[in-house]
Amino acid sequence: MAENPGGLNLSVVSVRGLMRRFGDRTILDRIDLNIRRGEFVAMLGRSGSGKSTFLRALAGLDHEVAGGGSLAVPDRLSVVFQDARLLPWKRLVENVTFGLAVERPQERAREALTEVGLAGRERAWPQELSGGEQQRVALARALAREPELLLADEPFGALDALTRLRMHALLRRLCDRHRPAVLLVTHDVDEAIHLADRVVVLDQGKLVVDVTVGLPATQPRREARVVELRERLLASLGVEAELSEKARAVA
Repeated sequence: MAENPGGLNLSVVSVRGLMRRFGDRTILDRIDLNIRRGEFVAMLGRSGSGKSTFLRALAGLDHEVAGGGSLAVPDRLSVVFQDARLLPWKRLVENVTFGLAVERPQERAREALTEVGLAGRERAWPQELSGGEQQRVALARALAREPELLLADEPFGALDALTRLRMHALLRRLCDRHRPAVLLVTHDVDEAIHLADRVVVLDQGKLVVDVTVGLPATQPRREARVVELRERLLASLGVEAELSEKARAVA
């Protein structure tokens, strides 16, 4: 994967006309998308809309899939999945250093675990951790590589509501510190609004919405913007129409 050249072009991700097909079914249909350095983009879409297919294409995990178009992503990228995917036979520090090609990997791993609030737990086993703590280790493993691009495929989907809120704050804080470009795939509209700088919506393989979040710093303008974005994004996902149909059926 070739790194996108620097200079005046600050894009870390550049996708043009990306297509992916499985048999006769087109999953991604001529997608164009740029993500700038340090920008946090959330991708929404119904189940089967192609979100994970798009993320796998960026990660280079869709070998021998039919398709076309072009994409440029940096060589240094990390992926965080819904499942933390820790190696149960390795301690936390060894999970973070696994495949880490840097000088003093143990030191880098300890720094990363400290950043995610797990200082002193380096020698623990994965099975000794809660689900939220395991996802913290997955974040530490990803960020220890100092990625220019962080890809996150519904990383908080299996967590309870309170743990998710804590993980949201942690992810945003870490991204502000490390400044990778981020693509977060999620089903959660509120998660997208409160975490991302931009939200895009994928529907039937096409990007149908690309909106800057731009939340004001003060209330009540901030809450008004959240409501406006939520309504627009839910409508683009067809939720508004579904709710209206259910209301008419009840009436």
